[in-house]
Amino acid sequence: MFRPTMKNLQPSPTALPARLSYEQARAILEEKNHAAKLELASRDDARPEMLYYLAGEQSSEIRREVARNALTPYHANRLLANDKEDEVRVELARKVARLLPDCDAGEVRETRERVIELLDLLAKDQATHVRQVIAEELKASPHAPKSVIQHLARDQESQVCAPILEYSPLLSDEDLREIIAYTKAHDALVAIARRQGLGEDVAQDIAASLDVPAVASLLANQSARIREETLNFIVDHAPDVIEWHEPLAKRPNLSLRLMRRIATFVASALVEVMVERNDLGAGDGKALLGRVKERLANESVNQDDIDSVTQTVRDFHARGLLNDAFLTEAIDNKQREVVIQALAILAHCDDATVRRVFASKNGRNVTALVWKAGLSMRTAYRVQTEVAFVPPQQILNARGGMDYPLSNDLMASLFERFLS
Repeated sequence: MFRPTMKNLQPSPTALPARLSYEQARAILEEKNHAAKLELASRDDARPEMLYYLAGEQSSEIRREVARNALTPYHANRLLANDKEDEVRVELARKVARLLPDCDAGEVRETRERVIELLDLLAKDQATHVRQVIAEELKASPHAPKSVIQHLARDQESQVCAPILEYSPLLSDEDLREIIAYTKAHDALVAIARRQGLGEDVAQDIAASLDVPAVASLLANQSARIREETLNFIVDHAPDVIEWHEPLAKRPNLSLRLMRRIATFVASALVEVMVERNDLGAGDGKALLGRVKERLANESVNQDDIDSVTQTVRDFHARGLLNDAFLTEAIDNKQREVVIQALAILAHCDDATVRRVFASKNGRNVTALVWKAGLSMRTAYRVQTEVAFVPPQQILNARGGMDYPLSNDLMASLFERFLS
């Protein structure tokens, strides 16, 4: 094993010479000169055995420089892959991922296998930031090891899996459909929905999830191939989901039948956009716009009824009667507006916020709202399933049959996203 020996050569306290002899380098390792060791760790003429020695330095700053250095030998990199400091492993991850294309066809097989081994190890690192660096570096690489890509694509942290799911050319439609079925990572479906040239079967699975942001991204993805029957399914659920209205109206090549359906619930300005983008003839265009005008003339929101419900709920609140039992009875009686107004009062927000949460069709969001209202997880489950109509795959179940499954900090963060 390499060990430095003392020499009567003193390194400069500020900078090392442009050309460093072997004896001078060895003397640096023996001295207690942090700046000199730091510079040596970053040099492109540092010998492999010296970089290995520096990889064991107490200073994390020096170890980071060794991790960055492209000349650091495999055994030193392997040592640094288990470094106690996250930032050392982050630098190593960035370097190793960038080495991969260079060791593809031109390097010996052993070199590539060692790089892949390090990537595989770092892709399973306990620190999210380390895995995120690997994902960002490899997201569009056709040279990346498929095993590493498969692992990163199934990571439960969105910042890790999302870049891979959106860009990696190594994921098949079968891979994507399996991930859609099982992932719990926030925004994983959104990332898949944004993929260029998304296939029809994958698009159908995203639509079936009824995940509001994911379906909105799918509709906005002009390169996604979406069957007519899939669009019909989305339109079936779209009237109450405002986030889908604009991307639906802007989808290319809509059939006249679909446009007629969409015109029954989107704003008139969006119908005009839809008419223009699909180059409808004068007769069809006028017919669609006429249908919108007729709909607007006949629509009337009975604000008096909402005001009456709000006042009644406020009276119950003033008497201290707004609780789980009150909400349970309202749900049993199918009094959706009562539930909305009660949650708005208890969560200290307006009813528009409650409606936005419900429109998200996301169990985590609805659960966070009910938690904010100070009610039980049992009530949250019923609100998800019977009032907000959260899709089965998005429903959040209680922990241990009774407790909230999310942390208070996470639920607070989820709720705050909807405050206007």
